[in-house]
Amino acid sequence: MLMSELYHILPAVLPIVVTATLLVGFRWPASLAMPVAYLSVVLVAVFYWQVNPWQVAAASLNGITVTVSLLYIIFGAILLLNTMVESGGLSTIRRGFMEITPDRRVQAIIVAWLFGSFIEGSAGFGTPAAVCVPLLVGLGFPAKAAVICGMLIQCTPVSFGAVGTPILVGVKGGLGGTEAVSEYANSLGLSDWVVLLPVIGHRVAILHAVIGSLVPLIMVSLLTRLFGENRSWREGVRLWKFAIFAGLAMTIPYVVISSPRVLGPEFPSLLGALVGLALVIPAAKRGFLLPSDDVWDFPSKEGWEKSWQGKTEMHLEDRSRALSLSRAWAPYGVIAVLLVMTRLPSLPFGDWLKGIQFPMDPEQWTGVFGTTVSIKSISFLYLPGTVFILSSVLAFRLHHMSGRSIIAAFGRSGKMLVGASAALIFSVPMVQVFIHSDGGASGLDSMPNYLAGVVADITGSVWPAFASLIGGVGAFVAGSNTISNMMFSQFQFSVAQQIAVDPLWVVALQAVGGAAGNVICVHNVVSACAVVGFIGREGEVIRVTAMMFAYYIVMAAFLGLCVT
Repeated sequence: MLMSELYHILPAVLPIVVTATLLVGFRWPASLAMPVAYLSVVLVAVFYWQVNPWQVAAASLNGITVTVSLLYIIFGAILLLNTMVESGGLSTIRRGFMEITPDRRVQAIIVAWLFGSFIEGSAGFGTPAAVCVPLLVGLGFPAKAAVICGMLIQCTPVSFGAVGTPILVGVKGGLGGTEAVSEYANSLGLSDWVVLLPVIGHRVAILHAVIGSLVPLIMVSLLTRLFGENRSWREGVRLWKFAIFAGLAMTIPYVVISSPRVLGPEFPSLLGALVGLALVIPAAKRGFLLPSDDVWDFPSKEGWEKSWQGKTEMHLEDRSRALSLSRAWAPYGVIAVLLVMTRLPSLPFGDWLKGIQFPMDPEQWTGVFGTTVSIKSISFLYLPGTVFILSSVLAFRLHHMSGRSIIAAFGRSGKMLVGASAALIFSVPMVQVFIHSDGGASGLDSMPNYLAGVVADITGSVWPAFASLIGGVGAFVAGSNTISNMMFSQFQFSVAQQIAVDPLWVVALQAVGGAAGNVICVHNVVSACAVVGFIGREGEVIRVTAMMFAYYIVMAAFLGLCVT
């Protein structure tokens, strides 16, 4: 039986192998690699999994609608970036950060780790990269360094992104109140299985805190090793006291807030990051735990390698005399406020914006081409892209931009968007075909579920060591911790019961792995690269972020064996 399963697993992993080999091994640009990956998954689905071609077409169409949403978000982020460049806002912000500290390591921690975690907690779905990566470039980071920093932090805060969506929607939708889950809840004296979600969320936070508190230190060490004049790990490690302090400044309140007795899974990333910012910025100003006489910076721009730079040059307008720091930051402040207001379930704005959809009649998208695939209507006003565009419009007025500057910002943004579309138009449909590969004449389960089942059969009682890996692969393929949790939470719960270990810990490991998978997710990397003109170099980024993924999965495997 096992040999038969292994025989089927080779075609199932083909799309993943093709993607990794072309992007990371051969360093193809995503615009060339993803069409090949898409073709491979279509061939496997139709000829080996024997999925109805109309199912493949419907899944592909679903992928295209998701791509439209992603491109809309990317355009908004690029427009804000170019607006801030043209208005002089980024120049003023850069000056403000230099007053906090000129140390690029500390700037990366504040912008990527803390501000990025706050944006993740507010909006999720790759938004931190769209906000923080261009901000880092505006501060003077090479495009490649900015993208890598923006991607490396998309692990610890992700499980509670978009006000807890991966837990409250992903895990909840995956477990689905099945009979086994309900019976387990009853055995614990609970009348409703949904009460298990805050418990799972708290365990997720504990695992993340143990692993993720070192993320800032790993990030700055990679920064100095890859982009420093001396190419030294030591220059990053030298900041270890401050980096661990910054990690704990976010993760300790994050764990406390996640407790079912406090606030639960909605606010750990959002409020934990705010507490971290309130602690770390004053500490950085005072030099607390920073090594004395050690301010790290990139080499002079003339010494940058060509591979560090994006295709779009940023010439910052220095208008700091006319533009105050508060006015310069105002668009980002508006982003934070609007994202929180529209994502908090206790406020009505999010539901109202979600209700304005295209097309107006969602039934038009149900059972596309007579298949089981249904496509969700797009709520454009709810997407972060709308928030970015509104913030750009605010900057037009608040920063007193001329008509010529506004036209230049729009024109440059449109050109940068074209590069991202070529890769996303194939990568997202590839994911959707992979996920919707069930129901074929072969009788096999969908490719991701089949792969998970084979790994479970092989590992047996040591499954907790592999639970996070399945979650990570799910997020790598699907591009979403939420979708990974939906796909595998019930499966993880069932395997845990079969091997007689605590199923809540195993589901928590799934969620942690799903969060870690975001650092190598192809369309997240494409999106981050697009906003700073780094398109075509996605494989170079994944080669670095894969180190963070490996660290996270190995640590989660060790913890999985300890807690179950």
